[in-house]
Amino acid sequence: MQQNNSATEFILLGLTQDPKKQKMVFVIFFIFYVGTTVGNLLIIMTIKFSQTLGSPMYFFLFHLSLVDTCFSTSTAPRLIVDVLFTEKSISYSECMTQIFALHLFGSMEIFVLVLMAMDRYVTICKPLHYPTIMNRQVCIILIALAWIGSSIHSITQIILALRLPFCGSNLIDHYCCDLQPLLKLACMDIYGMNLLVVFNSGAISTSSFVILMISYIVILHSLQNHSAEERKKALSTCTSHIIVVVLFFGPCIFIYIRPPTTFPMDKMVAVFYTIGTPFLNPLIYTLRNAEVKNAMRKLWHVRITSESKR
Repeated sequence: MQQNNSATEFILLGLTQDPKKQKMVFVIFFIFYVGTTVGNLLIIMTIKFSQTLGSPMYFFLFHLSLVDTCFSTSTAPRLIVDVLFTEKSISYSECMTQIFALHLFGSMEIFVLVLMAMDRYVTICKPLHYPTIMNRQVCIILIALAWIGSSIHSITQIILALRLPFCGSNLIDHYCCDLQPLLKLACMDIYGMNLLVVFNSGAISTSSFVILMISYIVILHSLQNHSAEERKKALSTCTSHIIVVVLFFGPCIFIYIRPPTTFPMDKMVAVFYTIGTPFLNPLIYTLRNAEVKNAMRKLWHVRITSESKR
C-alpha cells in the first residue's frame, strides 16, 4: 500500500453508528453543551462584575470557567453537528487545529486546578502569609505561566501529529481528533511515538494528580488545628475541588498513561473529561459555594431592578 504523507481529510466515526442512538447523542450533548456554556459564562460574568468575589480563589475560578467553555467548544459542537450528517469528514488542517485546542485547554485546566489547590493550601496552612504569597501580581504571573506551559504542551503534540505519515484507511474511530486514534492510522512503528505521548500528556496528568492529592491530604490534616466552623467551610471548598479533580484526572490518566492499545470504552471515557467535567464544574462550584450563589443573586437582582426602572 502506497504511503501518503499528505492526508487531506479524515472520517470521524463518532460515538455510535446507530441512527436512533445518534438522535439521543444529539439531544443529550446539545443539552450538555448549552448547559456548559451558559453555566460557565454565568460564573465568568458574576466574578467579573461582583464586588465581593475579588479573592485569588475566584480569580482562578474565573479562568477555570473560561477554560472550561473553550475546552468544551473544542469538541462538543463537532460531535453535535456530525450526528446530523452521514459523511462526518474533517479536513487535515481542522484535525490538527482540534488537537491543538484540545491539548491547550485541557492542559490549562490541569494547571488551573493545581493553582486552585495551591491557593487552598496557602489559605489554610499559611493564613498569616496569605496576603503576601497570593497577591494579585503573583496570581497574574502564575496564570501567565500556566498559559505558557499549556502552549508548549500543545505545540509539542502538534509537532508529533504533523510527523505522522498516513496510508490506507482514513477512518478515525472517535468523535474528535487526538493523537491516540491518529496513531492507529499511521504508517510507521508507533511504539516510540506513543512513549512520547505518555511522557508528555500522561506525565502531566499523573504528576499533577499526585501533587493535588498530596496537597489535599496535607490540607485535611492541618484542619485538625482549626475551629469547627473553619473546618466546615474549608472542607466544603476542598470537597468541591476533589470531586472535580477525580472526575477530570481519572479519565485523562486512563487514556494517556498506557501502551498503544485501544478499548471500546475509550470514547465514553474521553466524554467525561472533554464534555462531562466542563458541564459539572459550574454546578459543583455554585451549588456548593454560598458566596458565589449570593453574589449571583445580588448581581442579577441589581440588573433586573435597573432594567425595570428604565
